Amino acid sequence: MQPKIIMSLTKISLCAVLALGFLGRVQAEDKKVDPSGTWTWTAPSRGGGGERKMTLKLKTEGDKVTGTLTSPGRDGQTRDTEIADGKLKGDEISFTVTREMGGNKTTIKYNGKVSSDSIKGKSEFDRDGQTQSRDWEAKRETEKK
Repeated sequence: MQPKIIMSLTKISLCAVLALGFLGRVQAEDKKVDPSGTWTWTAPSRGGGGERKMTLKLKTEGDKVTGTLTSPGRDGQTRDTEIADGKLKGDEISFTVTREMGGNKTTIKYNGKVSSDSIKGKSEFDRDGQTQSRDWEAKRETEKK
């Protein structure tokens, strides 16, 4: 082969590799989700007394997630609890909520996959020395005008 042809093929190959690398990066950035906003779901009450509405308000800064979880308390009043250890990696979200009732602290670990309008995942907590887990699916609340 002639040196000019080899040089041209090398340049074309290099351009193709760079273009594919750029396309891959653009697609990865397109996958980035923003869980900021208000999310709601229902969870079973302890002791089988019906369902409780949970409201999660999230804010993200980079891969850090902050916010509050609002849920009904035993007395019927709603309780706001700050989330901790909130992280976002791609479309995976995780955070913990620690509540104190009657001098006992309970920590619930939430993990989920975020899409544009839902978060689906599992929550885990210890009860009587046993790890319990539940599925949860939150829906994004739309702003009321």
